[in-house]
Amino acid sequence: MSETLQSRKLVTTVTDDGQVVLSLQHEDIAPPAEDEILVRVEAAPINPSDMALLFGPGDFNRMQTNGDAQNPVVSAPIPPNLLKAVEGRIGQQLGVGNECAGTVVSAGASEQAQALVGKTVSFVPGEAFAQYCCVKARMVLPMEQGITPREAASSFVNPMTVLGMVETMRDEGFAGIIHTASASNLGQMLNRVCQADGIPLINIVRKPEQEQLLRDMGAEYVINSSSDSFKDELTAAITETGIYLAFDATGGGRLANDILTCMERAASAGLTYNRYGSDTQKKVYIYGRLDLAPLELNAAYGFAFSVSGWLLTYFLQRIGMEKMAALQQRVASEIRTTFASDYSAEISLEEALSPEMIAAYGQRTTGQKYLINPHKYS
Repeated sequence: MSETLQSRKLVTTVTDDGQVVLSLQHEDIAPPAEDEILVRVEAAPINPSDMALLFGPGDFNRMQTNGDAQNPVVSAPIPPNLLKAVEGRIGQQLGVGNECAGTVVSAGASEQAQALVGKTVSFVPGEAFAQYCCVKARMVLPMEQGITPREAASSFVNPMTVLGMVETMRDEGFAGIIHTASASNLGQMLNRVCQADGIPLINIVRKPEQEQLLRDMGAEYVINSSSDSFKDELTAAITETGIYLAFDATGGGRLANDILTCMERAASAGLTYNRYGSDTQKKVYIYGRLDLAPLELNAAYGFAFSVSGWLLTYFLQRIGMEKMAALQQRVASEIRTTFASDYSAEISLEEALSPEMIAAYGQRTTGQKYLINPHKYS
């Protein structure tokens, strides 16, 4: 392919009059360089990690629509007290979408690049909500023959996060994992990995149907945080398993505090009173912000505790390329089983900018995942 190719992509812009504007833009894609490949993007999931860049601090309860069906434009005002936080973005059209999968349609002259032509690959361009992406050949994960882009689309963010949690648990010497929002696609993957690897896992959900979903998957410990007996059940599960490490996807509110409280109850049971609490190390990693409320901690669990952030990017930087490649290879080989993802709907770029769809995927509802096909209706 020698001619410059035109591609449509979804962009987000903060304007100098205090608006977040979402639109579709055209960009020219030059032919791939020697070590590059050109991928026709056919499936890109909308992950919670995409939302902050996509929506920014805009108030999308007050969104306005412009343009037409082929070129929709959506805007939302930014509350004045939040504009300072994104002033560095003003005027920049930023592509969105962490991960995607598609078919390699052309390649540069290098042997590595040429070997990928016609293959389904997944990768993390950071601008996945686009029809085409040109990337370094070494940055993609080739899939086995027969794997479709839809099946491969969510092969990085959720799977690598799950494997990163497990590796973090092992590195830090904990006995298992407590996980919140466990009925999500990521939570279901974590269940499958823990069952396969023999790792104790305590699942926290919010609804009875989510409890049943996980029990049907063979999960042993499933606890409903909206139950009146939540803390008693969680304390009992911690006592039985000895798990003092949690990964919390909610990020705000009191859930992390409640988990630490139950950890301390389990750790201090039967011990002589100590004003400083038990010496059992208790840790909660916050890796998501499904709840945008402030994080509340009352520190009623002694001083042997920590609450900190966990980000996949930092984890991968720490483990290095060789270990990361090994984890990715496991994902590729188990993409239809352990790391399979389900989607609520497959939508076009245009549909992704409709108020109805923004309202749907913007809720970040547990178990509801949307997939963009940039070539749908195009």
